[in-house]
Amino acid sequence: MNPVNAAAAVHSVALAQTLASSVTLVRRQFPAAKPNLSPWRDDPCTRHWDEAATLDLAFDFPGWSPRLQCRSLLLQLRLKSEEGGMDASCPSLLGVVMRGMTFEGERWRLATVGDWLPAGPHLPQRDQVEQLQLICRELFEVFEQGVPDRTSS
Repeated sequence: MNPVNAAAAVHSVALAQTLASSVTLVRRQFPAAKPNLSPWRDDPCTRHWDEAATLDLAFDFPGWSPRLQCRSLLLQLRLKSEEGGMDASCPSLLGVVMRGMTFEGERWRLATVGDWLPAGPHLPQRDQVEQLQLICRELFEVFEQGVPDRTSS
């Protein structure tokens, strides 16, 4: 069985660096968010939903974020698997699923398929959607090339 949490799934320096860069991308857009590399409990119910080729991490806000309509962001990074598991160095990013979460559950979901727009009963504000989409684009850059070049911005 492969781990669900990003903290337990990283087994190479390259993947650890890529994960650290991913955390930095989110924190650049949402500086108050606290990263959590182990968002899932290790119990039989959670292990039932285990996906072999994902890195799951969360970002918890210090309180309610009215602009995002959530308390936490859950990111699931879907990775290209090599023979049933993740590549030993740094796998390719196939897609991102972001979820706006509260203690009551999911409020919205944004996936990097189709139009990349969030869906759900309580959507984030438009400027926040643009920030979330930027994070997704930059995540693809990080997994393809390493840390995106910020010297030109």
